[in-house]
Amino acid sequence: MQTMFSGERILVIAPHPDDEVLGAGGTIARLSSEQRHVTVAVVTEGKPPSYTQESVDCVYEEARRAHRVLGVAETIWLKFPAAALNEVAHAELNAGLSEVVRRVQPDVMLVPFVGDMHLDHQLIFTSSLVAARPHGAAFPGLILAYETLSETNWNAPYVTPSFIPNFFIDISEKLDLKIEAMGAFRSQVREPPHERSIEALKALATLRGSTVMARAAEAFVLVRAVV
Repeated sequence: MQTMFSGERILVIAPHPDDEVLGAGGTIARLSSEQRHVTVAVVTEGKPPSYTQESVDCVYEEARRAHRVLGVAETIWLKFPAAALNEVAHAELNAGLSEVVRRVQPDVMLVPFVGDMHLDHQLIFTSSLVAARPHGAAFPGLILAYETLSETNWNAPYVTPSFIPNFFIDISEKLDLKIEAMGAFRSQVREPPHERSIEALKALATLRGSTVMARAAEAFVLVRAVV
């Protein structure tokens, strides 16, 4: 990790508030503790009539608490409509994420996986890569796609891309912070055996960790590495 994460600026793209915690909460906490500047860009928010203003405000506050726990330096809210990105012009989403990349100038980007069940995740993956194209002197040299419990594992095998991790980050010392941050999302956490339960999150971290002889880890698919 010391070699691959040589950059100081990390950008995490979250389709919805809590995706960044589910997929990369431990990594965010670890990088923040190493004095890296971590920015989280939350792409969508709930819009009426599907979501009440009260529920939106609640999730905003939950995200703020979770990000404080993880040591996030900055949170950017793009405010595209949640669960309705297919109704937004793709050029508009490209432009929104391109502006974030231009502003943050990340060395590392963490993005949702293209094969996730949620269409928002798929569209954001594609637009993230558009935004991160190496068209100039500055571009993210490392791009990793994270897994989102309850989204990544529900794709259709052999029909949509499968999440086969080839990059692991040891979060043994930060798993407690990931769990605390997820606990801040009280409106999103469910009772076991639901996938959005704290127990399921711990189990996945343990499984990924055992793959690489660690107590806990987060798994990623390597999209691009320039070293």
